[in-house]
Amino acid sequence: MIWFLLFVLAVGLERLVELVVSRRNLRWSLERGGHEIGLEHFPVMVVLHTGLLVGALLEAWLAPRSFVPVLGWPMLVVVVLSQALRWWCVVTLGPQWNTRIVIVPGLSRVTGGPYRYLTHPNYVAVVAEGIALPLVRTAWITAVTFTVLNAALLTVRIRAENRALQQLTPATAA
Repeated sequence: MIWFLLFVLAVGLERLVELVVSRRNLRWSLERGGHEIGLEHFPVMVVLHTGLLVGALLEAWLAPRSFVPVLGWPMLVVVVLSQALRWWCVVTLGPQWNTRIVIVPGLSRVTGGPYRYLTHPNYVAVVAEGIALPLVRTAWITAVTFTVLNAALLTVRIRAENRALQQLTPATAA
């Protein structure tokens, strides 16, 4: 159990690093006349993502199930790969990446990196991680709960982000 606690704490630390990068990029965007949309769903997203980490730990502690190697190891790999995809998105978007939806007038839509293949690759990472992280320790209740709630949230979030993307100038490769 201690290794899972440390693993989830490491993922939580990674999320804190994301927030630091996001805050820096938000300042960059606002200095260039950027404005935020989708404010109403952002607090829900923060609570849901925090709930994933807390829920996975609580379920592993309160309903201790044996580690199932045939499930746990592949799910661990999926979590690591989802982190790699997330950071590929962050690096590709550079200062345009944010945990919030911010429109900076005059910027072009980025179509390089993972955006060459998918419109919203970061959400692929979020969905994969949301399923896989709890399943590393067979916390299937957390995995199912997060997945259902995240699907509802993503319908709102992606709709808002697509409206934002329409406000950008024609796409350029990054």
